[in-house]
Amino acid sequence: MNVFDVIGPIMIGPSSSHTAGAVKLGNIALSILGERCVKADILLSGSFASTYKGHGTDKALLSGIMGLSSDDERIRSAWALARERGLCCQFHPGSIPGAHPNTARLTLEGETGKTCEVEGASIGGGSILIHRVDGLAVNFTGQAHTLLIRHQDEPGAIAAVTNLMADHGINIGNFSLTRSKKGGEAVMMVEVDSEPDQDLNERIRRLPGIMELIFIKR
Repeated sequence: MNVFDVIGPIMIGPSSSHTAGAVKLGNIALSILGERCVKADILLSGSFASTYKGHGTDKALLSGIMGLSSDDERIRSAWALARERGLCCQFHPGSIPGAHPNTARLTLEGETGKTCEVEGASIGGGSILIHRVDGLAVNFTGQAHTLLIRHQDEPGAIAAVTNLMADHGINIGNFSLTRSKKGGEAVMMVEVDSEPDQDLNERIRRLPGIMELIFIKR
């Protein structure tokens, strides 16, 4: 445990869970979208749903979607900034069964029409946990460099990716695999100790059966 786990992050707002963690959730969703967001529809669950206006969670999530950091003074005027940037955003208090009390499901649309759906929770002290991406279960915190690799579930797919990482001197700290069904679409979640270079990412993208690689910088 380091000192920031005790005192929390530097941030704008009254609550690390409702502000810093919410900004981080928005940041991660924006990274997964991979382009400027023009429309966001956000379902809030648990404590997020009941206190988001008073704690400024809406402003924090909106700021994260626009790429701001948790200590950015512009968080206070996030709605005005969103209007200036042409970002349309709606919040819906509701319930996600079995979810952590501070959970949000963000459905984003980018300027080219690309969409993504990201569900995650703010678990305290500015830390987060991402649970689902586009309906597939994942489990990562964003505290390490993370690659999400969509691919066809077929023999050798994992070995091809991890062998390339080994060739580039990249050490894997955490790995998980989720698949929709045997032989269907799958997602590798790979947390690594050092940032992969563009050459490695492009070589992975060119592997047979790879549909998409999303890199999330810590």
